[in-house]
Amino acid sequence: MNDEILQRIQQVYGVENWSAGYFDINPKGNIIVHPAKDDPRYVDLKGLVDDLLAKQKMQLPLLIRFPQLLTSQLRTLSGAYQAAIAQYGFQGQHYPVFPMKVNPRREVVEEFLRDSSRCRVGLECGSKAELYAAVAQDQTSESLLLCNGFKDEAFVKTALLAVQAGKRVTIIVEKLNELKMVIKLAQQTGVAPWIGLRAKLYSRGSGKWASSGGESAKFGLTTSELLDCVRLLRETKLDHRLKLLHFHIGSQITDIKRVKNAMKEAARVYAKLRQIGCGIEFLDIGGGLGVDYDGSQTRFESSVNYTVQEFANDVIYVVKGVCDDEDVPHPNIVTESGRFMTAYHTVFITSIRDEIETFAEDKPEVTIDDDDPQVITELKELFDGINGKNYAEYYHDALEHKDELHTQFNLGLISLEDRAKGEVLFWETCARALKESEEDSFPDDEFEALKTILAQKYLCNFSLFRSAPDSWAIKQLFPIVPIHRLNELPSDYATLVDVTCDSDGKIDKFVDLKDVKDTLELHKWKDGEDYYLGIFLTGAYQEVMGSHHNLFGNPNEAQVVIDSDGRYHVTKLVQGSRISDMLLFARYDKAQLLEAYRKQLAARVEAGALTQEAADQLAAEYEAGAGKGTYLE
Repeated sequence: MNDEILQRIQQVYGVENWSAGYFDINPKGNIIVHPAKDDPRYVDLKGLVDDLLAKQKMQLPLLIRFPQLLTSQLRTLSGAYQAAIAQYGFQGQHYPVFPMKVNPRREVVEEFLRDSSRCRVGLECGSKAELYAAVAQDQTSESLLLCNGFKDEAFVKTALLAVQAGKRVTIIVEKLNELKMVIKLAQQTGVAPWIGLRAKLYSRGSGKWASSGGESAKFGLTTSELLDCVRLLRETKLDHRLKLLHFHIGSQITDIKRVKNAMKEAARVYAKLRQIGCGIEFLDIGGGLGVDYDGSQTRFESSVNYTVQEFANDVIYVVKGVCDDEDVPHPNIVTESGRFMTAYHTVFITSIRDEIETFAEDKPEVTIDDDDPQVITELKELFDGINGKNYAEYYHDALEHKDELHTQFNLGLISLEDRAKGEVLFWETCARALKESEEDSFPDDEFEALKTILAQKYLCNFSLFRSAPDSWAIKQLFPIVPIHRLNELPSDYATLVDVTCDSDGKIDKFVDLKDVKDTLELHKWKDGEDYYLGIFLTGAYQEVMGSHHNLFGNPNEAQVVIDSDGRYHVTKLVQGSRISDMLLFARYDKAQLLEAYRKQLAARVEAGALTQEAADQLAAEYEAGAGKGTYLE
């Protein structure tokens, strides 16, 4: 691959901007994956997909999990805080905690805990199901098990089971009644967990989740409620179990200034509580550490204007300054940076299956007959005469002729064949106008919109609602890149549609360094040729937030590790959802469905419309169909 092509490809897809050092392009034009930043080892993603499809008999769509990237991100996070602690002479320690809501898959949780001895990584749970799974996980004696969210007695009792198993369980109180319940159960059982208080700060984050912080936030105790909790703990002689102050100002904070403001306020609350005799040892700053999805390093909602080291420096520096000013001990810092920890570790692979045509480029040339309506003749003249000087004028004329064409059709003045001929001429004229505009140094903005209209619409074998739901729900941008052919310049503009029966099942906004693109540059696709697309940075939230819209289930999954010698091996394969799985999800009984179908066939046999042999064959095919995957084969 020559340097000019590589430079252009990097501009188009921005791999080096958003990849954080994990993804790159090799001389073959294939995306490669490194197990850690600055690690020379890599796996060729196209070669890996080919092997999974051919040797492992997997099918697309395919989720590929790289657990080494989880470990790398955890160590990057921990290293940033350790560096900040050393730089500023901070007396506390850093305790990273993984919030299970971000990605509760066992493979993810166990991978983090496998490295817990190095980083003291713990777990955060926000539901009884998450807590039940967390209780049985092996953790180091130093790491924390945090219980967030609204709680009932069953939740608290499960947490007490973890206390008796030797875990450092901290129940974080969201409201005063929760604390009363915890105290009651502690007195009844004689088992007291650590207590944390969640403060509702005035400060707010920035970006899509800014509203989750501030005075109107869903969670947190007001100042007066914090003091009521302290008073109640003292009255019940449990104030020595108050160990942690927690706050959260929102996920994916885009602006570092918001972090500084929140840290000042939270550190001041911590200091004042220490001054009235509360033995709080931990300050839990929640999540918020963002991921630069588009690589622009800006305050844009899909980016962040800071690095992880800048984030950690600001946290440590601000908290230290306030504590020194108030003459209180430095707290241990707890972080719940789940998005940062998990986003990079999965790549979702899909393929183009078909094209949904706006107009047919390969139609034979339109010929004009003597009896053609005048609007058709004039459209043909526009098509034949358009050039670099008149393309804008001719494009506007074509728009007027298209309206006239449809008006005459609605009045019954032209035939269906005439309408088809006129539409072909209109779209071909638009295509020529767009091509001429791309040669113009200063084209009008309307031709950017025309580019979107004329873009190829490619049908891809996946469900947006299952595998990248935030793209639909909150317009989150994910980097989307062909995983091969990157030694060629792309020639087409496209948008992507999924296989669901929903008009919202499409991606028409794409990552760009300076803007948000309405189209994605792709190579010329031909029916029958493999063309694989990777959707990157989907490791946070997408798996757990995805829905079963249209009863499309989970994709096939592979877990891949890169060895010390640079070779990779597949450590785990997980079969995607079968039709039978989704029937069970929707509460259908497969046996009852089969029996109902057999009754329908029996009626046909009795009526003489089918032979018994044919009916038996049809029933067997229907039964076997339940074992197939839910996506296109």
